[in-house]
Amino acid sequence: MARVLVTGGVRSGKSRYAEGLLDPGRPAVYVTPGYPADPLVDADWAARVAAHQVRRPAAWHTTETLGLADSIRTATAPVLVDCLGTWVTRLIDSWQAWDIPVREWLPAFDDELSSLTSAVAARSDVVLVTNEVGWGVVSEHRSARVFADQLGRTNQAVAEVCDQVVLMVAGRPLTI
Repeated sequence: MARVLVTGGVRSGKSRYAEGLLDPGRPAVYVTPGYPADPLVDADWAARVAAHQVRRPAAWHTTETLGLADSIRTATAPVLVDCLGTWVTRLIDSWQAWDIPVREWLPAFDDELSSLTSAVAARSDVVLVTNEVGWGVVSEHRSARVFADQLGRTNQAVAEVCDQVVLMVAGRPLTI
């Protein structure tokens, strides 16, 4: 096993591919920073989460947390993090920072990112899923630009400490 970052667009097969890198018969820790799925609040999100949960083997333990670094550090089995895009969104949400100048919360973000990359670098058995950003136009909406900028920085920093980066395109893995 190695440190692997799996990236790609929405519905490119990232999660399924990442899950396939772990042994389904052995324990693993599936770390998700997403919001809890509540079908009464968002039926589409709940359906996505349910589809992911159904695929997980019984030997895998799911942890829902924003504390990715701590979860990676303390895991006693291989780790799968799904996904960094959700983590970035939740961090910015947790600080209520979407409309605050980035310079005011960037040090806190950088601390979180540094902690994450240190935790990943210290393990040899972690797979992380992320979204690829920046292949389209620069959005006219500030929140979209903030998200793309911070996820792009996150992806670069995490890729730097990984042994392998896989780009998923139409369900096909391309090792880069």
